[in-house]
Amino acid sequence: MSEELAFAECDRLVREFEKVVKKPIKKKSSIYYTGVDLGTACVVLAVLDENRRPVAGAYRYADVVKDGMVVDYIGAIRLVREMKEEIEEKLGTELIYAAAAIPPGTDALDGGAIKNVVQGAGFEITALLDEPTAANQILKIKNGAVVDIGGGTTGISILKDGKVVNVDDEATGGTHFSLVLAGAYKLPFSEAEIYKRDPKNHKEILPVLKPVIEKVAAIISRQVQGYEVHGLYLVGGTCCLSGIETVIQKKTGIPTYKPENPMFVTPLGIAMSCTDQEME
Repeated sequence: MSEELAFAECDRLVREFEKVVKKPIKKKSSIYYTGVDLGTACVVLAVLDENRRPVAGAYRYADVVKDGMVVDYIGAIRLVREMKEEIEEKLGTELIYAAAAIPPGTDALDGGAIKNVVQGAGFEITALLDEPTAANQILKIKNGAVVDIGGGTTGISILKDGKVVNVDDEATGGTHFSLVLAGAYKLPFSEAEIYKRDPKNHKEILPVLKPVIEKVAAIISRQVQGYEVHGLYLVGGTCCLSGIETVIQKKTGIPTYKPENPMFVTPLGIAMSCTDQEME
C-alpha cells in the first residue's frame, strides 16, 4: 500500500474535523468521545460521535504547558473547561468522557497532572496514552516510527507488526524554532510564533530553521538506532512547516512522510482511544 493510500483515511478524518470545528454536527449521538491534547503551543479538544466520526472541536493557542509539562495548572483547567462548555453549548449536550495524552516517558513526572487537569475541567478520564501512539490510532502504521513534533518536545513511537516496541521523547520542538526566528529576525517571541505559523513565510524561514530541524533529525536517528525503521511518519503542529519532512529525510536517510494537516492527527487519535469507562 502506498503512503498516499495509507494516509487517505487519516486525511479524510482531519478534513472532517476542520469542518466541524467551524460548524459542529448537532445530530444527537448516544455517546460522545472527547480527546484532550494539552500541547505546549496549542490545546485541542476533538469530539467524536458513537460512530467515531468528528462532530465538534475547538483549539486555543496557550502557554499552560512547557516542554510537555503543565506549568499553569489552574490556567489549564480553566482553558479546557471553557472549551468543553463552548462545545457542549453548540452540541446541546454534556460531554462526559475524555482521553488525554502525554509525551512518551513523562507519565511518572506529569501523567498525574494531565489526568487532574482533564478531571478538574469536568471530564471522566478514560485513557491516558503517549502522543505518538495516540496519533497512530488514525495513522494505522504497522511498521516504522511515528514522530510527534510538538511545541516543546519530539516524541517517537517505534512500531513493528502494528505493536509499539519503543517510545521516547526529547525536549526539542516548535518553541525552539520560534526562539531561532526571534533571534534571527530580532522579533519578540510571540511575534516569531505567529510569523512561523503563516504558510506564506515557510519558504523564507526554512533555511533559517534548518539547523534546529537537523537537531530534531539527529534525535530521531538516535532513537531509532538498533531498530528496523524504513519510514518516518510526522505529526504535531510543528510539522505544518512546509519542507520539514525533506530536511529530516535527508538528514536521517529514512523515507519521511506527513499527512495533509499534521496538527490535528494526535488529538483525533486521542479521541479514538476514549471509551465510556472511567480509568481506575
